[in-house]
Amino acid sequence: MSRNYKFHNPERLYFISFAVVGWIDVFTRNEYKDQFLESLEYCQKNKGLEIHAWCIMSNHIHLVFRSIKGQNPELLIGDLKRFTSQSIVKSIPENPRESREEFLMDFFKKEAEKSSNVKHYQFWRHDNKPIELWSNKVIQQKIDYVYSSAIDYSGQKGLVDEVIVFRNFYI
Repeated sequence: MSRNYKFHNPERLYFISFAVVGWIDVFTRNEYKDQFLESLEYCQKNKGLEIHAWCIMSNHIHLVFRSIKGQNPELLIGDLKRFTSQSIVKSIPENPRESREEFLMDFFKKEAEKSSNVKHYQFWRHDNKPIELWSNKVIQQKIDYVYSSAIDYSGQKGLVDEVIVFRNFYI
């Protein structure tokens, strides 16, 4: 288990941020954003990921979530990152619109060579910054992102089903 995963209270609500190695702008392509969303939905439906808010930036992800059904949050986030890493790295060479294929694949391969626990390609940075959300004010601060799950907060249906919209949530 990575020393960077520090979920001291596994059943609490958390904000986590994780980035692509080298802070490379991979999520400028909708195909890769969609792959991340598919993985997010899979973890939601099958792994006990309760989503409260999410945001995809060009090179990193923000997620407000809770691990439910007794799932270990470290393992849950590890599964999410592992699946999206494999999926996106596989799709880069298959994408006819990807002009940066050689650069991206070479970079991910070189990053993997620096890591003892990655075999072929390193997509995500190992470090994460989980923050336990302890008050309504802190929760609201973390969900105030724009290109994200914000549409769910406007009363409309967002891109991910069953997002738990924050309404003075009591922890």
